[in-house]
Amino acid sequence: MNENDREYVEKTSAPGWLTGIAVAGIVLALGSLGWSFGLQNNLKSEQQKLDAANQQNTALSQRLDETNERMRAQAQTLGQSVGLTQKQLEDKSNQLIAAQRTASATTARLQREQAATAKQVGDVQTDVSGVKTDVGGVKTDVATTQADLAQTKTQLTRVMGDSGVMSGLIATNHDELEELKHRGDRNYYEFTLQKGAPAQNVGTIKVQLKKVDPKRSKYTLAVSSDDKSIEKKDKNLDEPVQFYSGKQPALFEIVVNNISKGQVTGYLSTPKGAPAPISVP
Repeated sequence: MNENDREYVEKTSAPGWLTGIAVAGIVLALGSLGWSFGLQNNLKSEQQKLDAANQQNTALSQRLDETNERMRAQAQTLGQSVGLTQKQLEDKSNQLIAAQRTASATTARLQREQAATAKQVGDVQTDVSGVKTDVGGVKTDVATTQADLAQTKTQLTRVMGDSGVMSGLIATNHDELEELKHRGDRNYYEFTLQKGAPAQNVGTIKVQLKKVDPKRSKYTLAVSSDDKSIEKKDKNLDEPVQFYSGKQPALFEIVVNNISKGQVTGYLSTPKGAPAPISVP
């Protein structure tokens, strides 16, 4: 092939190649444009999705913050409530412990009191048993005393007088003196003497109380008889005070059977044949 042919071929073939390149370029450009357009749409869609996701995230974040805030508030309230409840529980526990201690102390005290009461009951029962025994003895003593009293009415006491002479029956009280009077063996004159008072007529004699000692049951008398005065010193209760009186001396007896502060009470006993006091009309 000559130069002219090659030039012809080049001239004739060159436009087709360029056209192919141009078409390819156009197709590529169109493809790129389509791809770019599609990419832009995708990007826009993704951007919208991202924006929507961001909005959701923002909303969720706000809700989360609100939830956290509520939870913090609730936690604070719960903490205060729990703290208050704990304090109340501690106070209640302390109260229960104090009450238990008080109850324990009360129980111990009651047990001591119960034991003391039981001991007292036992002592009382023992005392009651003793009292029953004593009552039985007292009943026996009372029966014996009653028998003795009954016997006294028929057999009164005879004792030795201060002059060494066995006395007649003596009376230690008014009832016994009445018994002696009923017997009629002797004459009896009752008297009551006051300390410091003048001599008092008793039967046919005069008697004056000089001294009295209730604690020791002793007394001292001044006795005037037959123009003579004798002192009977430190005599005892129920002791026959003896002396002789009258033209034909007869045994007189004075018995004091009651002694009190500043005063004595008793009687004078004279034989049946002794002179009697002159009655003043």
